[in-house]
Amino acid sequence: MAAPVNTTDRLKHLRQLMASAKYNVAAYSEYVAACDERRPFISGFDGSAGCAVITPDAASMFTDGRYFLQARQQMDDNWTLMKRGLPGVPTWQEYLTDHLPAGTRVGIDPTLLSAEEGASLKKALNARGNGDLVAIEENLVDIVWGSQRPLRPQDKVFIHDVKYAGESHTDKITRVRAGFERLDTDGLVVTALDEIAWLFNLRGSDIDYNPVFFAYALVTKTDVTLYIDDAKLDSSVRSHLQGIRTRPYSAIFGELDALSASLVQKKRKLLAGQTASWALVKALGEGNVKVDKSPINMLKSMKNPTELDGMRQCHIRDGAAMANYFGWLEHELLFNGGHLRLSEVDVADKLEALRRAQEHCVGLSFDTISSVGPNGAVIHYSPKRGSDALLDVNKMYLCDSGGQYLDGTTDVTRTYHFGTPSAWERECFTRVLKGHIALDRAVFPSGTSGYALDPLARLPLWELGLDYRHGTGHGVGSFLNVHEGPQG
Repeated sequence: MAAPVNTTDRLKHLRQLMASAKYNVAAYSEYVAACDERRPFISGFDGSAGCAVITPDAASMFTDGRYFLQARQQMDDNWTLMKRGLPGVPTWQEYLTDHLPAGTRVGIDPTLLSAEEGASLKKALNARGNGDLVAIEENLVDIVWGSQRPLRPQDKVFIHDVKYAGESHTDKITRVRAGFERLDTDGLVVTALDEIAWLFNLRGSDIDYNPVFFAYALVTKTDVTLYIDDAKLDSSVRSHLQGIRTRPYSAIFGELDALSASLVQKKRKLLAGQTASWALVKALGEGNVKVDKSPINMLKSMKNPTELDGMRQCHIRDGAAMANYFGWLEHELLFNGGHLRLSEVDVADKLEALRRAQEHCVGLSFDTISSVGPNGAVIHYSPKRGSDALLDVNKMYLCDSGGQYLDGTTDVTRTYHFGTPSAWERECFTRVLKGHIALDRAVFPSGTSGYALDPLARLPLWELGLDYRHGTGHGVGSFLNVHEGPQG
């Protein structure tokens, strides 16, 4: 893994801005575009989960067990790693409210914090003397980043054909509206990018590995508005969206503010999903919005027959690519001099080429985790050319990879040893296999949660005093995000 980024000057500049703005702390919180990778820029840590809290005299990174090893390797000595979930380690919210001086004012970009978190944190800070949560109009990290910050993507969106989606976007909108009466709401503010892509049968490329695009949407009983930059729409997409109002991406804040007066007058509310930002809820007025689970999240998770068939078919093609890959890899390592010559990135590139040769493949569903020996213990390891390890037939090789296809999304992990594994390696591998078999053989009543089934997969490992610091499984989108909720 590459050497840690030196963050001394970046933190110094940020703290100068914090002091001039009279805020004591800056806090910044799974998938972003390069222009939004503020945490990696300021800290060096680029895992998909984490929150940086920076005070005048400390910089703390809060992350979970998937990233303990990676964060420690990527951050320099300016940072303290806060290992979330371990005894005695506070959450970043507890750190702000319980471990900082009374009266602390926390500055945050309100577009990066959910409304629920914002309300809870503001209440807790207010309860401690004159502490407060303060919305900063211009992100301070962006100022430090300056002209080096990547531009926001402006790639065109494209239609996800109904032959892959299995349902028209107009029918989906009708189903969403059908729930308004039960939810006692006049409309829905949609902020999750995968929900917007699913609802309108559109896909994009604004975020690496995820076919989504920057947009907001507002669905009411009478109108539908898609907030998206005009440059991202071509004539075919405009025709596809006939009957749907389009407005500039940033126009949603002003339009929600204008809408708030009529909601007050009618004593009605809009529904916003739990990912809705503090900024959006502030624009609409906290009394005019009900923050709850988005109905689209559940509708999207229940795959229709077309999506189910697409998932099966894309896995057949993806499986062919994987079989070709491991056949090639074994030959290269054992018979063609690949041992200690081929690197983790070399072989990951070969796998990508084999995947892209498959019908309907659009690209990868995440950065391939191609890891040799101890690198396999870094849960979301991402090899970088020049610092990646060489493949060694005497060490285990873990490959976690996936593809994006027009008819589905894949995520496949395989662990190989091309030499003679040790007794301990065989024991650990067998314990993981036993957990898979136990989970596969489980018979359980309808309504049983994934949380209740999770111990079946872990029990063989627990018997040896072992465990893994991540979930046992996750949902997968249909040509959408490789991690899809709701989780069980």
